[in-house]
Amino acid sequence: MAARIILLVTSPRLPAGLLTSAAWDVVRQHPVLTGAESELATAVRQAGVEVTVVDGPATQPLLDAVAAHGAAVWLAGPAGDESLARELGLRLAREPGLADLELMYGSWDPPGARLLDAVAVLDRLASPGGDPWKRAQTHRSLAGYLLEESYEAYDAISAGDTDALREELGDVLLQVVLHARLAEELPEGERWNVDDVAGGLVDKMIRRNPHVFAGAEAGTLEEITANWERIKRAEKARDSVLDGVALSQPALALAATILDRAARVGLAVPPPLADSQVDAEARLGASLLATVAAARQADLDPEAALRRTTLAYAEAVRAAEVSTPPAEPR
Repeated sequence: MAARIILLVTSPRLPAGLLTSAAWDVVRQHPVLTGAESELATAVRQAGVEVTVVDGPATQPLLDAVAAHGAAVWLAGPAGDESLARELGLRLAREPGLADLELMYGSWDPPGARLLDAVAVLDRLASPGGDPWKRAQTHRSLAGYLLEESYEAYDAISAGDTDALREELGDVLLQVVLHARLAEELPEGERWNVDDVAGGLVDKMIRRNPHVFAGAEAGTLEEITANWERIKRAEKARDSVLDGVALSQPALALAATILDRAARVGLAVPPPLADSQVDAEARLGASLLATVAAARQADLDPEAALRRTTLAYAEAVRAAEVSTPPAEPR
């Protein structure tokens, strides 16, 4: 068998000793070297394997170990020790037959691993010595930013710009993680953290999707939606079908949501008639509500419809600005 140098790369986001069986085989069979003490080096030592820390250039010590034992393992640092890999590759290319260079992954980042990085970064920013602005925020002071970032994500979806959507969802995620970090500073008994947020989400999704997680009959999409609502009502124990409606959402969307909620439980409550209202604002409101009800009957989204038309009007205004001299301000 050809002599070989094995660069063992692991995920810094997993416990240090969580290695594949193949990785454990090579560290137990061959000399193990590394450039610095680390949690991985400690874990390997605790398994009874000797680990040598190389102080200085590592190429020659690795080649010496290979010459003596036929193979050697290098425990790469969190950054993967790319400079060492390049240096070894050049040396072995100049001296064919000296040894083969092999890259082995002892562990991989699981899906969602970068979320751990996001939590770590926000923890540092919101901790003593971090960013004074973030440390000064509260849930209330950040509320407008959460709304703004959500609208920007909505704009990216409306524009069909998936690259922009990826970035905007990152800004929404920042708000979620920062709120969770600030909640760790609440008084004893009121505190929660990002794991509580994620754990609550996971539990909710499992409970409300028994057709996926509990072997329940899937049925039609309508039946799945009805089952979701039934489970939700049992969980929340709400007094009204309107409990839980976000009252701060835009008025057209709010009207559509309330009309939809009432229809779900078969409540035929007619909206107020515009002609029966005593003042102009109430008449306008009743007329708008009737328009929203008509849109719902036609299976149209009134919020999206008005937004689309308003944006088209905005483009017409921009075009008029180019072709028409500006008028004197009123």
